[in-house]
This record gives sequence, structure tokens and C-alpha cells, in this order.
Amino acid sequence: MKIAGSVTNALIVSCCLLIQGAHGYSIFSKNTVATTTKYATDETESVTTTSRRNLLRSAAALSVGGLLGSTNAGVASADDDVDTPLYFGVGCFWHIQHEFLIQGEKGILGRGTNQYTSAAGYAGGKSTDKEGRVCYHNFSGIADYGKLGHGEVVGMNIPQSKIGDFSELYFSLYNPRTKDRVDPMDRGAEYRSLIGLPGGMKHTSYPSVESAAEKAGFKLLEGKGNDPDTLGKQVVYVYDSTKFPFYQGEVYHQYHNDFQSPAYGKAYNDLIEAALEDGRIKGTGCPDRF
Repeated sequence: MKIAGSVTNALIVSCCLLIQGAHGYSIFSKNTVATTTKYATDETESVTTTSRRNLLRSAAALSVGGLLGSTNAGVASADDDVDTPLYFGVGCFWHIQHEFLIQGEKGILGRGTNQYTSAAGYAGGKSTDKEGRVCYHNFSGIADYGKLGHGEVVGMNIPQSKIGDFSELYFSLYNPRTKDRVDPMDRGAEYRSLIGLPGGMKHTSYPSVESAAEKAGFKLLEGKGNDPDTLGKQVVYVYDSTKFPFYQGEVYHQYHNDFQSPAYGKAYNDLIEAALEDGRIKGTGCPDRF
């Protein structure tokens, strides 16, 4: 009876936390988001929602932490292949989103059009504006991600057992000759190298991230927030994503062509329509163009 009561209490607490914090791409993101049933061009809608499936899945993961008496709900038991939110950044997020979606979610996980979770966004900063927003550079000066100390990243949800595979994919995206971002003209802390996962370096799967970094010749450093650029240093900041959450980027940044490759094609660009329709991508309350 005592164990059953612990499970019940953990589930109740988990659901309360999820309902209170369901304003972003993952359970810990704070950006205000909007639902839509057609292609969104207005980022300023603010009606919020969350996926029932993700809600139940996240509640189950958190309840396990409560049952085991864990002080960090984001760090799961090694025996549980839980769906884990994490993010990766190295330079401009347009190319990185494409690679994680095609090579990672499609290639490694076998996911299809309506299952992709990779989204361009921001992370690693210490603050937001007073409305909880983090936005791309814009003429209105609203919640500029660079001024708030964030970097460009791609956030996603993947099975915990695949964190090592996705980490290896991440390090393969660097220029193999220079061990730097593909476009060295992307300069500044906004383009720094960073990884975020629940618990940061204390996460159960961190050793697999560390192994991938060592094989690629990179050093991992604990992210403190608002960290400087990493260009030419071969270092990657690792953030505890429960303290430094992912903020989904504007709709117009999603499934975007980049400047380093041929156009990805209409089929890729049009993925935004399905993602908006089912709520995997939402409006952010930010200006809809820079």
C-alpha cells in the first residue's frame, strides 16, 4: 500500500508539473506556443496545448523518478528506455535540423513524416523576456536570443538507448579537417557548440556522450549559461536541460534550406504543414520575420 501511494502521489505531482509547464516544445520549455490547423504565418497566437501522448509518456517517466526516490526526475534508471528530450547545437540550426531528422530520426529510429520531433530553437541562456520568450534577431528588439545568452540548437525526443548514436551523429557534423562548425563565418556565442540533456553530466547516458566526444577529439565542459563561443577550441558545453531548457524557434525557421548545401527540396520544406497540423511545431509569440 505504501508503494502504491508513492506511485499515485508521483503521478499527481508529475501531471501538475506538466500542465503548469506545457508551454514549449518539451516538458520544460517556457516559450509561449500556439496551436493551429493550417500553415501558420502569425507567430503571435498564444493559445497553448500539449500532446496527450507526450503528457502521459512524460508523466510516466517522472513518476518512475518519484517511485525510486530520485532527487533528479530527469535522470532515468538505466533499465528504462524512456523517451528523452535533448538538444544539440553547432553553428546554424537549419543544417543541423535536417541532418538529425534525416540521418537520425529517419535513419537511426525509422521514424516517418508524422513522427519527427527535431525542431530548430534556442538554449543555453540564463533568461527570457518577461513573457517567457526567446526569439530570433528582429527589428523590434523582442527577446533577442543572442542578447539573452542563448545558442542555436535542435531539440528532439529520442529513446534513451539511442543517445550514444545521436551523439556520434552530432560529432560527425563538424568539419573533419578543422573540427569546427561547417560555416566558420558563423561567429559569436549564438553559434557555440552545446549539448543539453536532463541532468547534464549526471544523466545515466552521459558516458556514451563522453565516449563519442573523445573519439571525435572534443572536450566536454559543464555549461554555466551565457557561455562564450567555442570556435577554434574543440570544446562542447554540456547543459542540464532542466535548468537550461530548449525554446522552440519560430515557425519560419523550421525545415529551412541552409547555405552550405543544395536545397533540401519541397518534400522536406513541406514537413512544416504536418508538424503544425498535429502540434509538434507551434507558434512562439515572437515576431514572424526578422
